[in-house]
Order: sequence, then structure tokens, then C-alpha cells
Amino acid sequence: MFRDMRRIKQLLSMEDTVAVMKRCTNGVLACLGDEEYPYAVPLSYVYFNDKIYFHSAKAGHKIDAIIKNPKVSFTVVDEDTIVSEEYTTYFRSAIAFGKARIVEGEEWVEGFKALVNKYSGDQPEEGKLKAMADGGAHAYLIAIDIEHITGKEAIEYIKSKG
Repeated sequence: MFRDMRRIKQLLSMEDTVAVMKRCTNGVLACLGDEEYPYAVPLSYVYFNDKIYFHSAKAGHKIDAIIKNPKVSFTVVDEDTIVSEEYTTYFRSAIAFGKARIVEGEEWVEGFKALVNKYSGDQPEEGKLKAMADGGAHAYLIAIDIEHITGKEAIEYIKSKG
């Protein structure tokens, strides 16, 4: 169902791909928007329990698109270093495909806690609990159930390892 990567030599291992997803702090969600135009929006997220979690306003373009068609992709760029003398960049990135859904129940608690800890783990527990309560009242937590995930890096990084 999903295409094989064309430049297979640049394919990251699953372990390295997951590390990229865990390390990055923002990515781009792509979905089918209004009038079937692609809609891509940058957002903060957490990779937790083999899923991608992010929060969303309860109304707007993003949530409308997800409800209409839950198939999405999510991309992160871990590194993008310009190498001007080679007319290129040395990069590392990952892309996931899956279905997005609104999270509820115990999964909401665990997912929102993971999101709060990623971005505010150094804050007092009381503040984190308040942020979760406030977030639940004003936003959805969305999960992407990943169906396919790959990572890729510049061939120069591959050559430097071997």
C-alpha cells in the first residue's frame, strides 16, 4: 500500500527513525483540507507509545479536515545543514502515515501527560496538572495511529558511518 523509498541506501533503521521522531519538537501535519486542497500545518507533538500526539482547538481547519478524512501524514526534519560548496544540504528526516483520531479516556490522560512532560517536564507537578486540566477544557488531544513510518538521511552521513 505504501511506496518503497526510492533511495534505499539512505533509509534509516526503524530504531534511528523512532529516535528522530522522539528527538524533534515540531513537525508538519498534512491532510486533505477544504475543497480537497492539501492542508499542511506545523505543530508541536510527542511521539509516545508508537503514536504521534498533538493538541488541537476544538474548531478550525485542522480538526475539520481530520474529521472529514482521518488519513494524514506527518513529517519532521531533524537536521538540515547547508553545505554551500557542494550545492546541497545534509539532512535527516522522518515521515509517518496513519489515521488521526480524537483521543478520550485513559489514553487522553497518558497522551496529554506525555505532551506536557515533553515541553514542560521541568515545571512543578501542580502546574503540569493545571495545564492538563485547562487543555482538556479547551482543546482536543489527537492521536495518529501510525501505519507506515520511514526515515531518511543524506548519503554523506551514510558514507561517514561506513
